[in-house]
Amino acid sequence: MISALALGVILLPVFKPPWANISLPPFVDFFRRYWVHILIVFAIYNAKDALDQIDRVLMASTGLDMTPYVWAIEGNLALWVQQTFLSPWLTTFLTHFYVAGFMFICYVSIFYFAYFDDRWLADRVTLSIAWVYILAVPFYLFFNVRVTGDTIPEMQTLAYTLTPEIEDWFRRIDPFTNGMPSLHIGIPFAVWLCLTRFDDDRRWNRYRHTVFLYTVVTAFTIIYLGIHWFLDIIGGMLIAGAAVSLADRTSNTWWKFFDERTMNARIVTVLTKPKDAFNFVKTKAKSTFVRYRSPTSRETGRMAFVILIIVSSVITWDLTHSALPAGGVEAPEGAAAVDGWLVTLDNQSGEAVLLVHNLSDSGSKPYEITAVDVDIDAPYAISGTTLVAANSTHLSVVDVEQPEALLHSNEMAQPDQLMLVDNGVNLAVVFVHEGVIQGMNLDGSSLSVPIEPFESVINLASSGSEVAFVTSDKASSVTIIQMGVIGQTEYFINATADEEEDAILEEWGTPVDMPNASIVDIAFNREYLAVTVNVSATDRLVVYNRSTAMQWLGSNPKYHVSDPSIGNGILAWAARDFYNPLAPRDEYIDREIYFTTLGTNTTQPLTIDKNDQWSPQVLENHLVYFQLEGEVVSVEIHSWEPELRLYSSVILQLGVVLAVFIVFFNTWQRQGERRSERIESSHP
Repeated sequence: MISALALGVILLPVFKPPWANISLPPFVDFFRRYWVHILIVFAIYNAKDALDQIDRVLMASTGLDMTPYVWAIEGNLALWVQQTFLSPWLTTFLTHFYVAGFMFICYVSIFYFAYFDDRWLADRVTLSIAWVYILAVPFYLFFNVRVTGDTIPEMQTLAYTLTPEIEDWFRRIDPFTNGMPSLHIGIPFAVWLCLTRFDDDRRWNRYRHTVFLYTVVTAFTIIYLGIHWFLDIIGGMLIAGAAVSLADRTSNTWWKFFDERTMNARIVTVLTKPKDAFNFVKTKAKSTFVRYRSPTSRETGRMAFVILIIVSSVITWDLTHSALPAGGVEAPEGAAAVDGWLVTLDNQSGEAVLLVHNLSDSGSKPYEITAVDVDIDAPYAISGTTLVAANSTHLSVVDVEQPEALLHSNEMAQPDQLMLVDNGVNLAVVFVHEGVIQGMNLDGSSLSVPIEPFESVINLASSGSEVAFVTSDKASSVTIIQMGVIGQTEYFINATADEEEDAILEEWGTPVDMPNASIVDIAFNREYLAVTVNVSATDRLVVYNRSTAMQWLGSNPKYHVSDPSIGNGILAWAARDFYNPLAPRDEYIDREIYFTTLGTNTTQPLTIDKNDQWSPQVLENHLVYFQLEGEVVSVEIHSWEPELRLYSSVILQLGVVLAVFIVFFNTWQRQGERRSERIESSHP
């Protein structure tokens, strides 16, 4: 932004009106004369971050994705453009042009007109830019279109991956789902339309031609870099046209009140004559009340618009706050979940309690497993409705649908890790004790685990009838066995990243030590294997396709990842994204939950806030994770299917009923008013 403004000052002599002079005083004075205009533009700039956060969470909660429809209409036109003109120097140049050029148009357009005191154009250009953004907001929230580089298989996101620093910057500021409409086209095209429409004496001809050229080059740039679709360009031009028309219609009304010359006088009145200011506000409020008590079609139209905004806000709030804490939990120490059930180990005043939550009944309260005696650090697992938990002397087996009855109680020293596996007909327990994998049937009889000799086991996971483990002598490999089947499969995990990424970690004082890399955590199913690997500098997420033997880094290799969970085509994990230890920022210290839809390989955040979240568990209809808010730890339950709460339904129903009456009344009023206008015009 600073570079764009500096360039604007340098080019001031080129674009100034022919008769205008350049001097130092206007550089200072235009802030006083146009501070509202400047505030509007900077408000748009700052609002983008908040809107993008809402959009990310809304996208994660609802899956509103219109990209397949856009792709079906347009095909691979963007891919053809990129492959035809692909060149390293062009990529570098257009990436910087894409960023700095947009800032130049957004801020210099206001600066030029303000500096030369062209209030007529400054008013309309400022409102046009504001209207472009306002009109784009509903599309960004409810008509998500992904960038072409994340959609078309052979397409590259050239700008986003030019360097690690640029990639981090783009990932922080862009959700990659705000394709339609393109603001990189909408805003400059709106500026060009304003100059075409409102610059009567053509004093800004040079600047108008430059803006048009910029718009044309930008259209090519956003296609070439793998960011936008051709349809996004059309959408940008359409909202630009609508924005300029709205700016023309609303300019007199808006600036009648917010014109800096009168605003400054009002502020002085409020400070020096507060009683006069109060009487003015009181008079305005009374006249407004009278007007809306006997409304015309204009007033009823505004009422309908307010109802629409309220209803949309309520829906958006609920969809972006779909995770609810598991009820009845005081201080959770752990959680285990399967489809339909969640079991939490709760620390209630020093006493360990196992609580069962029926996820299929959102209104039900959790209940305690009274038949099981557990410690705070007790390992436990659940599969189907069968729950097993171990204390220092026994392994207890219980059915969560019948929590009072103990199915089995078997003598067993407390294991380090414990899993439930499918042993053909029945479930069985596989556990690690003193570094050795052992097996046990639920009735207490011994179970043979078909594995070859190895050193101490340091990690264990299960999925169905398969067991995965990591041993101390092969810390970079995962071995998977299947119960009842002789033989095992070993997967070597490669957590190597690009040299540029490793170089940044070394600059941070945390060099990568690949020879001593070790697997920290495992999650897997029949199709995929996901592990976190400690490379000394950080823990990296590696995803392995078991069918194709392809593996890749599942997240940015610079930032710490933990707690992978996989199931139902979803891979979830916790990450401390964008955290730079040399320049720590509070907003990046906490962990956030991310997830990837493996079928489309699209990744998005589930949480974006100042709370610490970790240990996600993917279920068929839910995702469960821990959250630390202040000093309170809770277990959050996110539903994949968006749900509206009771208070929302009441507000929405009331809004619909009111809208029926207001829309009817407004339509009837308009016809009557048009009839009166026609009669008056025919009888002058």
